This record gives sequence, C-alpha cells and structure tokens, in this order.
Amino acid sequence: MQILITGNMGYVGSTVCKYLRQMRPDAVLHGFDNAYFAHCLTGAMCLPEHSLDAQFYGDVRSITPERLAGYDAVVQLAAISNDPMGHKFEKITYDINQDTTIALARSAADAGVHHFVFASSCSIYGIAEGGPRKESDPVNPVTAYARSKIGAEKALEQIDTDMVITCLRFATACGMSDRLRLDLVLNDFVASAMVTGKLSVLSDGTPWRPMIDTADMARAIDWAVDRPAEAGGRYLAVNVGSDDRNYQVRQIADAVAEMLPGTTVSVNTEAPVDSRSYRVDFSLYRSLAPDHQPQVTLRDSIGELKAGLERMAFEDADFRNSPLIRLKVLEAHMASGRLDSALVWQRSARP
Repeated sequence: MQILITGNMGYVGSTVCKYLRQMRPDAVLHGFDNAYFAHCLTGAMCLPEHSLDAQFYGDVRSITPERLAGYDAVVQLAAISNDPMGHKFEKITYDINQDTTIALARSAADAGVHHFVFASSCSIYGIAEGGPRKESDPVNPVTAYARSKIGAEKALEQIDTDMVITCLRFATACGMSDRLRLDLVLNDFVASAMVTGKLSVLSDGTPWRPMIDTADMARAIDWAVDRPAEAGGRYLAVNVGSDDRNYQVRQIADAVAEMLPGTTVSVNTEAPVDSRSYRVDFSLYRSLAPDHQPQVTLRDSIGELKAGLERMAFEDADFRNSPLIRLKVLEAHMASGRLDSALVWQRSARP
C-alpha cells in the first residue's frame, strides 16, 4: 500500500508517521510538507520522518495532480491548526483548511486514489447545550478554524467519485509528540503546572472538551486509510474519541493537579461564556472501528507529557511566547522575512 501524508511534519503528523510505519511495515509511506514547523523538535532522538520512505517539500496549496498518481490513500493533515492562528490568518485558514482540501481530494479522485482521509474536528459543534453531539446533529461552528473544517466536509460529500472519503472529527488533541505543541488545553496545563506550580483556568471551568491523545488519532487514521466503503459508506464524517473522555475544563485541570502534587488551581468564576463547549457521542466510531478505539487515558497523556517535558529539561515559565506555540513560530518566520503575509516561503530571505 502506498500512502501520502500531507502536513506530516506537525504535532499530529509526527506521531502518525511513526505509528503507520509500526502498523504497516511493508507500506510505502511518503510525506509532503512545507516545513513551517520542521525545526520544532521536542526531545526527539531522531527525525520522525525516518519512518517514511520519502519526504517531499512543498506548499499543499500548489500540489499538482501528477504528484498524487500511484497512491492508494492520501491523508490530509495540512492545516492552519487552531483558533488563534485562524483568527490572525482567517483568509489563509479557509484557503488551506477548506479550499485546498477540496482541490486535493478532487485531484486524488482523478488520479485514481482509493481512500482520502481528512482530519476534521469536533469543534464544529461550537456551543452545544444538551446531550452529547452525534454526527446527525446540527453543527454550530463559531471560529474560522471550525467553519473551514465543516466547509470542507460539506464539499467533500458532494464530490462525485468512487473514492472512499473519511472525515475524522477528532476530539481535542493532547499528549506528547516529537513536535510538541503547548497551545492545547491539556498540554498547556501540564507545562504550566511543571514550571510554575499553578494552573489558571481562564473560563469558569464548566465548558466541555472531549480529549484524544495523538497516539489514538494515529490509530484512527490507520483505520481510515483502507476503510471498506461498507463500513460507514463511501463518504463518512465520524466523531473520533471516546465517550468516557468527555471532560469539563475544570476536571482536566484537577487531573493535572492530582498527578503533579503541589499544583494550585485557580478558576475565573467571572469569565464570560466560552464559545466552545460541547460533549460528543462517539458511538458510531465505536461500532465502525472496534479494533481502533482510543487506548490512552487522560492520566496516561498527562504522565507522558510530564516525562517528555522532563526529558527536554523544560523550565520556560514564558512558554506561551515560545516556539512551542504555533502562532509564535509563524510570527517569527514573518518577522524575519522568511514568510510573506500569505504564509509563502520567500527564497530571498536571509537564513
């Protein structure tokens, strides 16, 4: 099997490459990435890309249909990957997350690719009161990032093709990675507890967040790259996570404090309503992919983050302004002239 992973040199992609190699030792694995975050290695003993047969460099916005010929599956991870970046780069967020994803899928279908996997997000549910959200429930995206994800989903459903398309609506990512991000709620909490002994919950602690470790995201992608059409249909949008991993933000903070004794937790009881609060029903994924269910518990993720940060000798109390925050990396590239305002590499920039 030949698999192309776009956006493989990021937080999730670094784990996906290693997992797919472990599970599919005979597969041909290729990566395609523009390397915004290639240098953001965090305690890795070697490049995650050593798991691949080849690494290609380029902007997914300009990938050619010819590049996709011969692949059995394309995994689309390339994205402007969170709300702060989506707010600052709103047009580019729609361009990459939505329009480029649609163009990539159409090109893949034309090239004879059998499976297309899109990393979507449960954030499309926005503020969702009542019971856990099922795939058939209305969506309520409140950020550019979430709107770009549901926009891509809707267009992918309309592509007239025999190619099997799977949109994985992932819960909130967390856990250790060879390219760790600390702009995610659990990861931020663990880092803050380790260097300051304090956790500040900016909301009132009640918003809901389903959580999923990067290892379990990779497990889901492994399922989707050759999912039979009979398991969910030719086109499938499915929530990916586990019912017992729906947490309120205060519960996440308390779990971190419990595993890092001496940590104090403060909650902003006067905070305005958080624009993202959603519980999610994962029963469809459980029925379709019984052998690929999440295995990493919240405590496991916290423990692995703690161990990983200790290996890095992490002690930066100002980490929210560091390269461990993806927006800060892009801003540094732009300030140096390496990227222009459209996030395109400038060859004339000084090294």
